Amino acid sequence: MDCSEEILNLLRDNARISIEDISAMTKKTPDEVKAIIQKLENDGVIMKYAAIVNPEKDAGEKEKVRAEIEIQVAPEREHGFDGIADRIYRFPQVKSLYLMSGGYDLKVIIEGETLQEVALFVARKLSTLEGVRSTKTHFILKTYKENDIVYVEQSSDSREGVTA
Repeated sequence: MDCSEEILNLLRDNARISIEDISAMTKKTPDEVKAIIQKLENDGVIMKYAAIVNPEKDAGEKEKVRAEIEIQVAPEREHGFDGIADRIYRFPQVKSLYLMSGGYDLKVIIEGETLQEVALFVARKLSTLEGVRSTKTHFILKTYKENDIVYVEQSSDSREGVTA
């Protein structure tokens, strides 16, 4: 594994890790680490640093409604799926957008304040876009794990097991 990949893995695990700690772990000087991170940022490899917040414990997030929408589209000549994807990901409600294989073409994760707001977004914005053939909406009821982060608290049973 090259040093850039090692630094990326450290930052993926903890974006707040200090340059000095990275330097000690990679056996590079702090200036070398800074230069590698700067290059990764300039090249668009590192796009953003963000906090991961448990939606179940954040009152503002807990009230929001999230939905996964499967979309079948007609690809555009010379643009394929990219043209319609570009129009979809520009909506502020869209949190994620993926090109998929299988029974549908695009998967969208959206967020709204109410069920009705999400439903109206799908009915008035998404389904009316030129090239959209059909949509199927699934409301997200609870998040257990996302991006390797487990959101449910693990309860530990301190009782001893009984064997016969």
